[in-house]
Amino acid sequence: MPPGLMFQAPVKDPSRGSPMIKITQTVVFLLKALVAGLAMAFVVLYFWPQFDKTDRSALAAPGNSTPGTKPLPSGPFSYPDAVDLAAPAVVSIYTTSLDPQPVDAQTQEKLGLRMLYRMSRDMGSGVLVSEDGYILTNHHVISSAQNIQIGLWDGRIALAQVVGSDPQTDLAVLKINLNGLPIIPIAESEPVRVGDVVLAIGNALGLSHTVTMGIVSATERNTLDSLAFEGFIQTDAAINAGNSGGALINARGDLIGINTRHLGGATGAQNIGFAIPMATAKEVMKQIIDYGSVRRGWLGAWVSNMPPTTSADGKPVAAGLMVRKVTRDGPAWLAGIRQGDEIVSLNGEVVLDSQAFELKIAMSKPGTQIELEVSRNGQKFETYATLIQQPPME
Repeated sequence: MPPGLMFQAPVKDPSRGSPMIKITQTVVFLLKALVAGLAMAFVVLYFWPQFDKTDRSALAAPGNSTPGTKPLPSGPFSYPDAVDLAAPAVVSIYTTSLDPQPVDAQTQEKLGLRMLYRMSRDMGSGVLVSEDGYILTNHHVISSAQNIQIGLWDGRIALAQVVGSDPQTDLAVLKINLNGLPIIPIAESEPVRVGDVVLAIGNALGLSHTVTMGIVSATERNTLDSLAFEGFIQTDAAINAGNSGGALINARGDLIGINTRHLGGATGAQNIGFAIPMATAKEVMKQIIDYGSVRRGWLGAWVSNMPPTTSADGKPVAAGLMVRKVTRDGPAWLAGIRQGDEIVSLNGEVVLDSQAFELKIAMSKPGTQIELEVSRNGQKFETYATLIQQPPME
């Protein structure tokens, strides 16, 4: 070693060689890579959502939701399968009628006629519900028609016969004699709920098999005073002239109602339509086919809603129905019910709405025995009434 130079050992770099240091560096590197990957995936899915292949149905399966939360709903977001299933059974109805037109005195004297008749044409929709050609539609579609033609999905045209009609529910049953008829599936058990997606199919404005979509806005809507017996499904699916008598289906293509009317015109309403529930339609159809008309139960008592009441703590208290009138020797009279009584329950179920009560009575067959809980001067008692055939409406 040259004089004056001292040997100095190289200083060891503490960042190299230590196992702990190497592990830390590796973890940091992996975390940076993971963050960068997640950021890139977020950008890709945000701008190109079609690359998201997540199985949503698995997320919605029972047991896959966190405690205290509802599972994600599962269902189609496009409805061609439902339309393919239901639309072939929806028919277009074209009617011809002779409408009487009064004439003035001069014409009467000149022609010797007191009345002239004008031929008018109208249209509506209907639904094939059986292979032997029965069609459900609205009473108002065919009520004054002398000639009814049915246009089918496959282009065939057939003359229809009126089996029977019921103005109190605005339902009618027609029949055609053709083979190979498509039949619409009818929803049997699953209840219709507010928020359900629904499709209306019909001959809207003469455009056959027009399909519109909406949701159920309400069920048991019975405050329109348009029919003797209501209980409509309300929907915002567009229902236009010509849709009357057509199908209201759920997202699977099952028939849940018969479209009957909409609010609009002078009201300024938009997309507020109504359909007759299939529970009512099936019962009316069955009776029309069996008897040619509807046989309704009748209690012989007229009721109205009680004014809402509250308890001392301000909570609403359930109230019954006030009996306004009782027909002497009718079923209600024979059961001991009198004017001024309050009907609290029907067959064990509390009654709060007069129209819903009257519909349940009407949909019961004559001869049915019902149980009523009645309150008179604060004292409750139970009684039984046997319904009879509803007399002709005045």
